[in-house]
Amino acid sequence: MRAGFGFDAHRLEAGRKFVLGGVHIENDRGAAGHSDADVLAHAVSDAILGAAAIGDLGGRFPATDARWKDADSLDLLAQCAADVQRAGYSIQNVDATIVLESPRLAPFVDRMRENLARSLGISTGQVSVKAKSSEGLGYTGDGTGIAASAVALIETL
Repeated sequence: MRAGFGFDAHRLEAGRKFVLGGVHIENDRGAAGHSDADVLAHAVSDAILGAAAIGDLGGRFPATDARWKDADSLDLLAQCAADVQRAGYSIQNVDATIVLESPRLAPFVDRMRENLARSLGISTGQVSVKAKSSEGLGYTGDGTGIAASAVALIETL
């Protein structure tokens, strides 16, 4: 068994779509980034890649490469999951936390779990997603940014 940790953060900007775990959420601002800036999918990607010790998301899909402009982060996650499997591992579970003051994410969490599970090739019961506020503190609390962290457990095939 091996564990990996992932983290991602993005600035929130007007005029951007707001996507988390592949779920499009109505909001006046979305995360700024080269791809769709889905911080949840990015954190999970880095967690599984880290557990397998096969690099990170930025190394595989650099923001300097036009191919990844506005890319669907669930597609990137599926590619990472396939690479983890090719490296000789199976994904056992993922636990992720999103930190954001607004909007409230509880109504969307189950769909996020389903989307992540599908991209990872595992069951929804193996994916946990939690949403937390930071009580007005820092960039996640003042509404200028969003962050997500994730841990993943993988096992040798």
